[in-house]
Amino acid sequence: MELAVLGIDIGGTFTDFVLLMDGQIRLRKIPTTPQDPSRALLDGIEQLDLPESADIVHGSTIATNALLERKGARTALVTTRGFADVLEIGRQNRPDLYALVPVLPPPLVPAEWRFEVGERVMADGSVAVALDDAEIEALAGRLHNEKIESVAVCLFFSFLYPQHERRIGDILSKVVAVSLSCEILPEYREYERTSTTVINAYVAPLVDRYLTRVEKGLKTGRRLRIMQSNGGVITAETARHEAARTALSGPAGGAVGAFEVARAAGFDHIISFDMGGTSTDVALFPGDIPYTREARIGGMPLRLPVVDVHTVGAGGGSIAEVDAGGALRVGPRSAGADPGPACYGKGDYATTTDANLVLGRLRPEHFLGGQMPLFPERSFWVMETLANSMVADGAETAALGVIQVANATMERAIRKISVERGYDPRQFTLVAFGGAGPLHACALAQALAIPRVLIPRTPGVLSALGMTIADLVKDYSLTIMRGDDVLGEEILDTIYWPLEERGRADLRQEGIAESAIRLERLLDIRYQGQSHEITVQQPEDADWGKAFHALHDRLYGHYDEKRPIEIVNLHLRAIGAGLKPELGNMEPRRSVIEGQKDAGDVWFDAGYAPATPIYRRENLPAGFSFDGPAIVCQMDTTTLVAPGWKASVDRMGNLLLTV
Repeated sequence: MELAVLGIDIGGTFTDFVLLMDGQIRLRKIPTTPQDPSRALLDGIEQLDLPESADIVHGSTIATNALLERKGARTALVTTRGFADVLEIGRQNRPDLYALVPVLPPPLVPAEWRFEVGERVMADGSVAVALDDAEIEALAGRLHNEKIESVAVCLFFSFLYPQHERRIGDILSKVVAVSLSCEILPEYREYERTSTTVINAYVAPLVDRYLTRVEKGLKTGRRLRIMQSNGGVITAETARHEAARTALSGPAGGAVGAFEVARAAGFDHIISFDMGGTSTDVALFPGDIPYTREARIGGMPLRLPVVDVHTVGAGGGSIAEVDAGGALRVGPRSAGADPGPACYGKGDYATTTDANLVLGRLRPEHFLGGQMPLFPERSFWVMETLANSMVADGAETAALGVIQVANATMERAIRKISVERGYDPRQFTLVAFGGAGPLHACALAQALAIPRVLIPRTPGVLSALGMTIADLVKDYSLTIMRGDDVLGEEILDTIYWPLEERGRADLRQEGIAESAIRLERLLDIRYQGQSHEITVQQPEDADWGKAFHALHDRLYGHYDEKRPIEIVNLHLRAIGAGLKPELGNMEPRRSVIEGQKDAGDVWFDAGYAPATPIYRRENLPAGFSFDGPAIVCQMDTTTLVAPGWKASVDRMGNLLLTV
């Protein structure tokens, strides 16, 4: 039976498809259908004519959009008496330090839908006030009358004594969907645990309905898996109940794809640069994939493991406009998929894509392999209009300004994850992908003194490619609040044993063979007296204390081996490595034959470059090299090789750009 995996990434402008089958790659990009993203997904699957055996891995934006737009389910919160306002109180952090009247985003659950119940568990896990079933039965009736769709249950100290939450779940699940904090996030810190559980409850019904539509459109028996924010995949059934884990799945897929492609090419210290139609995602990889449990979406903490990606509102569809003070702004507003940039033929917005088209960097005859027509005259019209507002000399001058402003936004994002965290960008390789990333890569690398840029073989659909090669991953956690006495190997093994047994059982249930299961331990550790901890990966020599001190020193510039430490949480990452299709190498050829290169007029920052060579990516063999300025066109993106840069093709078909 042939091995076939289809990765699907739904972006703000395009829906990307990557089919890996027998070492071959097939690509497709079609416009996203914002009103119902499943339409574009099912249309693309139909066009690809998948074999019956193909698995499908899908990154969904349903949860993200629902949170950002506040269009989730009618959600209620059930909590211990006296704690109904924890969502509103939060941490008292000011989102804007200098605002005289700071404005906080409203809670996802309004006050009238936050219900208190008479139960109480103490800090040692003992029950002070028992749960009254009759009270919960009455509450079920109120929820039904209020037409509540989903309920988050978050009781005090339920991570120590989960029985009360589970009993409430048994009763309320007869009338509404239920999310229990003891299952979603069994950790201490009441606000973060409540926020994460509420987020899950808020988006779960939407994700459930969306997956139902997708599964109805798929052929019977075809396996559907969903990309998580942590860089792994889960089954569709798990995604229904733990929908919050899918909130940042698109950027995670891109990060996994970038790291795997770069590592295969010989680079493991990379900065990923994913510029799509709506936003740009950047991440720094110091030899491995970075994770964080401090993510925020729409101002709300999501304390689940996610790939540590920083996002800014700069993309190909970012709208350029002159503000009230006369300054040029690019983004965060986006033209999206409909109407899209002016050159798509519908909208009247001047965007980054229009700027690249006016400058000759984007070639209309090669856009999406010639499958989608562009209208350059509309781009010139909106850029002329923008130039008049800027009091600039012509469309090209305005377009250069748009590119420079967009680049400045993305440069700040890369500095934030590198220089501001103590990393030197000169020691990394910039991996540029997304539909627009390769057009801006040389300028960003030059501004940050990054010595080389890697453009993957399929940069425009790399997030979808990352989904096809991602492992099945499940995360588990447990609060223990113990001293360093637990770090002995026997004691730690005893504490971890229930989590590890559960992880193995869950992966076996999802079809993963025992030999393909890998377990990774992590500990949240802090010095006694500190209010926040850092996550330490299992060290090779099993000396957790030494590893903690070393990590604390790297992050904060100091450590104290004499000070007692405290283990706050256990984390387990259960990984099921599935069969992964080979990406394969390119066959080298002696040279590029005549007719595989065109020429065009292109504007660069340094000025006008007539007759700039235009290469077709599919015709560039392994080992081939050429100097900039040049443009490389392919179906899913366009690469700009700036003057003073050199491009070469490696054995895997990646483009390597160097100064």
